Order: sequence, then structure tokens, then C-alpha cells
Amino acid sequence: MSKQSFLNRRQFLRTAGHTATALASVSTVAPSVRSAPAPNQTIGVGCIGIGTRGGDLLNAVAVASGVKVVAVSDVYAPHRQKGLERSRNPETKAYEDYRELLADPKVDAVVIATPDHWHCPMVLDAVQAGKDIYCEKGLSRTLEEAKRMRDALKRSKVVFQLGHQARQATCALQAKELIAQGILGPITLVRTGRFKSTPPDRPNWRWYGYYDRWDRPDPEQVRNAVNWDLWLGPAPKIPWNERHFWHWRCYYAYGTGYAGDLLSHEMDFVQYLLGHGIPDNCLCAGQVALLRDDREVPDTWIATYQFEKLGRTVTFEGSMNTTDRQPVTICGRDATLRFDAIAHDVSDFEIIPAGHHRKADLPKGYARGKTPAQPNHIVDWLDCVRSRGTPKCSTDEAFIETATFLMSLKAQQERRMVRWDAAREEIV
Repeated sequence: MSKQSFLNRRQFLRTAGHTATALASVSTVAPSVRSAPAPNQTIGVGCIGIGTRGGDLLNAVAVASGVKVVAVSDVYAPHRQKGLERSRNPETKAYEDYRELLADPKVDAVVIATPDHWHCPMVLDAVQAGKDIYCEKGLSRTLEEAKRMRDALKRSKVVFQLGHQARQATCALQAKELIAQGILGPITLVRTGRFKSTPPDRPNWRWYGYYDRWDRPDPEQVRNAVNWDLWLGPAPKIPWNERHFWHWRCYYAYGTGYAGDLLSHEMDFVQYLLGHGIPDNCLCAGQVALLRDDREVPDTWIATYQFEKLGRTVTFEGSMNTTDRQPVTICGRDATLRFDAIAHDVSDFEIIPAGHHRKADLPKGYARGKTPAQPNHIVDWLDCVRSRGTPKCSTDEAFIETATFLMSLKAQQERRMVRWDAAREEIV
């Protein structure tokens, strides 16, 4: 793969520097110049962050056609070892510092699955190194970070995909096409939600390395195996904190809680289906209702968005303390389209006509086999790396996702309605 702007390893490490402070201050990057790889060329992928979600993404990359995992990077030694074992490539290299992975000439593209506070510096550095990028959601912790990433990506020719795998569902594409035909009539209400209840001794987001692992590893062994300063990076400097390392989703220094982790999935899916962009306003309430275990982020999150010119309201309800469910539901005047699950689990939908609806040709629901099967989200990105096309959750879509979930965060924290100022691109 051509890398006309590629910096060699020594030059790149010297340019990027070895301190997280320097990384966090990067505001501009040189545009990368990419050319389409030959159709039969193997894409060398480097995976950064091999923890909970990162391990799953590595599995998906390792079995993709025409792809080879050539490098893995993680600040925790057991995760690096896990990356090597899952890579399916005996020549895969392991790096503690992701900047060394970016400087590896065998790496054409990277998968970033780290805590959110690292997304911005890693994306900016990957753009500078000329690597195509798959980055997990939520894109960033702040709107300023999102703007910097968007601008750097759009100045470059890097192929970028944000990790919202609901967009891969074949039934979702069929629903999107039907909605575009207007079969539901004017859409005034959309309902989404995320609910989960776990045993009292297994509070949500308190797992150890994977979603179903609750046995606590030996704390001293973990401490000795982690480069803590490198894990913190641009976050506030604090002494070693085991709970922050394993359970970073619970603390605002590293993520945005319900907003960027769960609401973002649902709102991005709605954006994929309807394409209405950033909402005009948002109200949000959240509290720690039950999981009072030193977490900063609420375990209950209720957000209401409005699109004023469309006369449309989108609601999100979330609780980590209940077994309720709220499948994605698109409510039109003439009919309602209801999926069978939350966004990234959808596999079917039904269409429910209103009492006044008299059209005999209204579909009853998902017609299996009618819409061509869609590639999974990783394969969609890899296909676009080869073609230099635009993935389903591209840079522009990623910015919409980020502004949307950050509106709920600001509204909840400031206990007021917030608005989107489109001219200034600010939440006010």
C-alpha cells in the first residue's frame, strides 16, 4: 500500500514524542496521501487496545479475507499476549506503546479500541502516519476533540469507520429503504432504550477484562503488568487505581458513561435509518439510582431530543437496574415500524398499520432474502480501504453521533435544555 507521506519509525517517534501531554496538544496534522491497494494485496492491520471490545474486534479482523494482523499494542502485558495468540499470524509483533505500532511499515490500517480518552490523540497520530482507521465508539469525550478529529480526517485521504455495528444489519438497510419511500407517513416519534439488570454482586461495568468475567485478578500482578502512566496518557495524573483501570466506563476522566457508551449506539442507528442529522435540542435526566459503588456516571439515563422543523421527537430510556426492554421503534402517522431488539442486535422488524391505513400493499415486516446480505462492520471498512470508498459510519456520521450524545451529557450535567447551534457548531 502506497504511503507517500509515511514517516519512518525513528522520524515518527521523534515527531510524535513520548509524552501523553504532547500528544494531547496536537491540533493539526499533515494530510496523508493514499492510493488504492491492488485488489489482491493483503492489508496489514494493527490492533490498538486488546481488552474487552478490542479482543472481539481483533477476532473479526483475523478471519477477514485478504487481511493479516501484523501488530498489536496494549499497555497491559496479558492483553498483548492475548493479541498475539488471537492474531493467527506467528509473525505478529507486540508493542506496549501504540506509537511504535504506527511506525511499523507493515501496518496499513489500525483498529483503535482503547478507553475513550485516548481516541483523539490516537486518531490524530494515525492520520499523520497515513493509516486507515477503525475506531470504537464513542468517538470522543468532548466536542472540541471531535472537531479536531473530523477536520484532520477530512484533510487527509484516510478511510475512517466508527464502530457502530448496527449499521451492518441487512434488515436495517431494508427498513431504511422502506422508510425513505414514506410508507410510515410523517414520523413524529422514535423510541429507543437500553436496559440491563445484573445480580447485586455483579454491578454493570464492573467486570474484569470481558463482559461476563467477575473474578478479580490478583491486584499486585495486574499493577506490575500495566504501564500506568501510558494508560493514563492525557487523563489527569493520579496514583495507580485498579478500579479506574478495569472499570474506566464508570469515571468521567476516561469516557462519557451512558451517553457515549449506550445512548450513542441507539441514536446512531436512528440517524442511519432517518438521516436527520444533529437534533435541535435535548433534555436529559440521569442519576445513580442503585449502583452506589463510587462510580461517577449515572446508572439511569433518560434523554429527549427534538427536531423542530421535522416535528420529530426521539426518546432514549436507559437503566442498569431493570429487565425492561425497548426495541427501536419508528412511529409514523400511518404506520409504526418496530424492530425486534436494541440497535446492534436487530435481526427483524414488523410494520403495524394505523387504524385509518387502508393501503393493501403495506409490507407486514422484514422480507428475508429481498435485500442483499450486508458485510459486517469490519468488512465494510476493509472493503472501503481497498476501494477508497466511504464506510457506513464515516467521518461525517461520526461527528453527528458525537454531537448528539454530548448534548445529552451537557443537558444532564447542567440540568437544563441544551440546543445545537449549527452555525457555530456548538452546544449552547
